[in-house]
Amino acid sequence: MINDNKDIQKILKRTKTIAMIGCSPDVYRTSNYASKFLRKRGYRVIPVNPTVEEIDGEKSFASLTDLPSDVEIDIVNVFRNAEYSADAVKDVAAWKAKTGQQPVVWTQLDVSSAEAEQLAEEHGLPYIKNRCIMVEYDRLVG
Repeated sequence: MINDNKDIQKILKRTKTIAMIGCSPDVYRTSNYASKFLRKRGYRVIPVNPTVEEIDGEKSFASLTDLPSDVEIDIVNVFRNAEYSADAVKDVAAWKAKTGQQPVVWTQLDVSSAEAEQLAEEHGLPYIKNRCIMVEYDRLVG
C-alpha cells in the first residue's frame, strides 16, 4: 500500500500513460472529467469500458488485457464501484503476467475493498487506496 505523499508525487511525475477502468463517455460522470483533466496535464489516458468503442478520440478497450501488450501502462485508475475493485485488481495481475509490467493500481475515493487490497498484495502490485487522482495531482504536482 502506498500512502506516502512523496511516493505518490514521484509516481505522478514519472507517469506517462494511465488506463482508466470505468471511464465513461458521459460528460456528467466524474471519470469523464478526470480523463479530460489528466489529458490536459499531458498524460495519455486509455479508457477501459466494454460498452463503448471510443471516448474523446481514444479507443476504448473492453478490458485491460485487451490492450496491445506493447503499450506501457504506469497507472491503472479504477473508477468502478467498490464491489468491482477486486475484479479490476485481477485484471491488473493478468496484465502484469501478460506483459511483465507492474502498474500502480489507483482506486478513487470509496472504491477500494479489502479483497482488492489483499489481491494487490498477493500479486505484488503497488496500490494507492481511496484517493482522487485529480486532487492528488493538484496537491502534489500542479
